[in-house]
Amino acid sequence: MTLFLLVLLASLVFEYINGFHDTANAIATVVSTKVLGPREAVLWAAFWNLFGALMGTAVASTIGKGLVDTQYITMATVLAALLSAIVWGLFTWWLGLPSSSSHALVGGLCGAAVGTSGGHWAALKWSVVDAGGHHVGLWPKIVLPMVTSPLLGFLGGMVLMFLLTVILRKATPRLVGMIFGKAQLVSAGFMGYSHGSNDAQKTMGIIALALFTGTNSGAFADLPPWLHFLRTPEFTVPRWVMLACALTMAAGTAAGGWRIIRTMGHKMVKLQPVHGFAAETTAALVIHGASTIGVPVSTTHVISTSIMGVGATKRLSAVKWGLVGKIVWAWVLTLPLTGLLGYVIMRLMQEAGV
Repeated sequence: MTLFLLVLLASLVFEYINGFHDTANAIATVVSTKVLGPREAVLWAAFWNLFGALMGTAVASTIGKGLVDTQYITMATVLAALLSAIVWGLFTWWLGLPSSSSHALVGGLCGAAVGTSGGHWAALKWSVVDAGGHHVGLWPKIVLPMVTSPLLGFLGGMVLMFLLTVILRKATPRLVGMIFGKAQLVSAGFMGYSHGSNDAQKTMGIIALALFTGTNSGAFADLPPWLHFLRTPEFTVPRWVMLACALTMAAGTAAGGWRIIRTMGHKMVKLQPVHGFAAETTAALVIHGASTIGVPVSTTHVISTSIMGVGATKRLSAVKWGLVGKIVWAWVLTLPLTGLLGYVIMRLMQEAGV
């Protein structure tokens, strides 16, 4: 029971970090365009994150049972995965790099599962068909979307911005600013909602996995009657888990993430409200679509490439490609490094008898 409480605490810490780390990506554009001040932006995003987090559990199911073989999962495995993701999230936040908390959690879980199994790659589900006939596993749910979702963000941002440029070619800059200063409130809210519907569910899936593991391993056999609600013999996401994760992410969002907001909203490309609207709308559509089909995409990757696509319509030199290169390296390294870190933490815990 003590180990589960540590897992629950680590899950909520990760969700809080996700709130101020990844939500900074979601609100960076609305802050940089000066449509909203920082305080108003984080409160606006926190509200929509909370609302989005309560909508559905498809992504949670993918994280909890679609990526690793649950026979290799123990409570210590889940804790090692979370610790790996937390360390990476804090490290990249300190550097001001918008890395993916989603991929950090997946990498940590995979590495910890391999560590639990004694180094067997069979602990990972690469590509399998579930009972419902759906393809699940790391390839269809993580690796392929890791490539396609940023491309969709970049191309979508470029196309939408190009269409807006054609439609508004005769409008005055003042009129465009007035229209999209208001419209960006809607797109920022949609972005916050989409972020909540995808990212908050990842932690829900981890907690649900811990509940499932604790129930089936016998760790919850001696629970007092008032804690019987923790027993979940089938993999489900209880309502209290959804609410706890939603509130924690909203609180993390309210804490802000100003280092990343500076990188995303000011350093990468100079944005006006119409550019912010195009980037946010594109990213929100891609993320919401992914949430609907249970794909845990990276909010960071999608909004970053959407901003790049929008900026590239002005001229390719408008995007600061040197900074983009550093961000891409953070993306590329996230999965392998968090996987290695999760493996090491798990083996250390085994040596310590945890």
